[in-house]
Amino acid sequence: MILKKRLCFVLALGLLSTAMATAKPKDAPLLNKPLDPTVFEQSDSISFDTTVLYKTYKDVTKEDRIMEALEMMKGCLGDYSHNAIMGTNLTNKKMRIEFKNLNEIKPQYASFDALGWKKAGRLYIYINEKHKDAPAPALAALLSHEALHQDEFDSLAEETYAWTMEAAVWTQLSEKYPAAMEKAHPLVYRENMLKRLFEKGDYTNKYIQKAVYSNPGYKNLPTRSPGFETDDL
Repeated sequence: MILKKRLCFVLALGLLSTAMATAKPKDAPLLNKPLDPTVFEQSDSISFDTTVLYKTYKDVTKEDRIMEALEMMKGCLGDYSHNAIMGTNLTNKKMRIEFKNLNEIKPQYASFDALGWKKAGRLYIYINEKHKDAPAPALAALLSHEALHQDEFDSLAEETYAWTMEAAVWTQLSEKYPAAMEKAHPLVYRENMLKRLFEKGDYTNKYIQKAVYSNPGYKNLPTRSPGFETDDL
């Protein structure tokens, strides 16, 4: 979630965020049509060379787990958000990502999954340090959501899109890495909840949209925002 010199955030374990918004580029994938969660580029396994990952992501993060998550975003729906993190965003600069004790920023942020802001023309994503041991696929799903938020505007349509992107990426990656969805971890609980809504809607945004529209945290949001003016998302 990003803002312009204003914090925004995703609350833990649910659709309780008060996210800022983004302008969605024209090549964004459609998420209101049925998706086949098993169809995406994949190999039998990924062997991570941290030296190579560091060269690729050193301007984005210093965290090995986040580097692994970023690499997992490639070749699935997360590709879109991966490109945004790598500089294809409204600032045309790479985003910066790190784990952080969010309580140090403000005590009320202590339980948030992530928060971010825009300062000095750059977008930042802070992930709650309690997720340092989260499975990399779960972090990849969270980042696929977070990278969509790039400006100070927000809407119900945008939140629906971002939550659906997160659910779709988690669904794809949990198919490839099934052990990840079995791990007893708060971020996995969150992702599995979104996955259930996604599956219930036959791999569309149907039930995620209902959850977003009924979320009291979004009661003051407009229906549309820049880049999210139609239902064809």
